[in-house]
Amino acid sequence: MARRERIIAYSALGAVFFFWGTTYLAIRVGLETLPPTLLAGIRFITAGTILFAFLRIWRGERLPLGREWLQQAIVGLLLLGVGNGLVVWAEVWIPSGMAALLVATSPFWVAGFERLRSDGERVSVRALVGMLIGFGGLILLVAPGLFGESLGLRYLLGMAAIQVGCASWSGGSVYAKHYETRVAPLMGAAVQMLFAGVALTLIGTALGEWRVLHFSARSLSALVYLILFGSIVAYGSYTYAVQKLPLSIVSTYSYVNPVIAVLLGWAVLSEPLGWRMITAMLIILGGVALVKTAAKRPVSSTATQAISVEAPMRQEILRATTKACSVTTN
Repeated sequence: MARRERIIAYSALGAVFFFWGTTYLAIRVGLETLPPTLLAGIRFITAGTILFAFLRIWRGERLPLGREWLQQAIVGLLLLGVGNGLVVWAEVWIPSGMAALLVATSPFWVAGFERLRSDGERVSVRALVGMLIGFGGLILLVAPGLFGESLGLRYLLGMAAIQVGCASWSGGSVYAKHYETRVAPLMGAAVQMLFAGVALTLIGTALGEWRVLHFSARSLSALVYLILFGSIVAYGSYTYAVQKLPLSIVSTYSYVNPVIAVLLGWAVLSEPLGWRMITAMLIILGGVALVKTAAKRPVSSTATQAISVEAPMRQEILRATTKACSVTTN
C-alpha cells in the first residue's frame, strides 16, 4: 500500500476511534423519546440518502453492478441492520458504558471468523496478547460502578443482544474484507446504509413504533449527530479502513471508543479523571500498540500445503489423460 493511501487509511481509522466513541451517549440521548428500531432506521436511511446523492450526483461515482448489489445488501444488513440495530435495542435495557464494554469483544469475534477461512488473516500470539491486555484495561476503566446493576431479565437480554450484534458485525466485516468489488468504499457505505435503514424502518413499522415516535430538542440533536458524524463520517471511514488495513488493527476501535468517551466526559462535562482511569487507558493503548506492531502471520500451513499438492496432482492427471488419449488414438 502506497504511503499516501496508508496515511488516509489510518486517518479514517482515527475518525472511527473518535466519532464512534461519542455515539453511545448520543444513542442513549436519542432513546429518551425515540423508539429504538426507528431511531436506527431513520438514521441510516437519512445518512445513506445524503451520502448516495452526493456521490452519485456531485462526484459521479458508479453504482454497484449485478451481484455487487447482493454483496452490499449482505454487508449492510449484517453490520448495520443486525449489528448496530441490536446495540441500539440493548441500550434500552443496559447502561451505555456496559454496552461499550461488551462491544469490545468484537476483536475476538473477528479473529474467530478469520480463523474459519482458509485464506483468512491469522492473529499472531503478540496480537492476541495485545487484545487480552486491551480488554483487561477496558474492564478496569468501565466495570467499576456498572456491575452493581441488578441482573434482571431485561439486563441479561441486553447483554445477549450485544453479543449477537458483535458476532453479526464481525462476520459482516470479514465478509466485506474478502469479497472482490470495484465499488468505491463510500458508495458501498451509502448503499449499505440504505439497505439497513429500509429493513430497520420496516421492522419498526411492524412493531408499531410510529405511534410512540416523539422528537424533543435533545433527541433530535442526537439523531442529527448520529446521521452526520456517527454514520456519514465514521461509517464511511470504517468502510474505507476495512478495505485497506488488517482487520486485527481496525477492530481495535472497540477498545479506543470507551477511552474517547471518558476523555470527552472529563473535558466537556467535568467528570472526574482519576488514577484508575488514567492507568486503564494506558493499558488499553498499550494493548492496541501490541496489536498494531504484531507481524502478520501467513495463511495456515494446511491451506498452503493443499495448494502446493494440488498443482502436481493436476499435472499428473493431465499427463495421464494425454497418455490415455494418445493410446486411444493409436
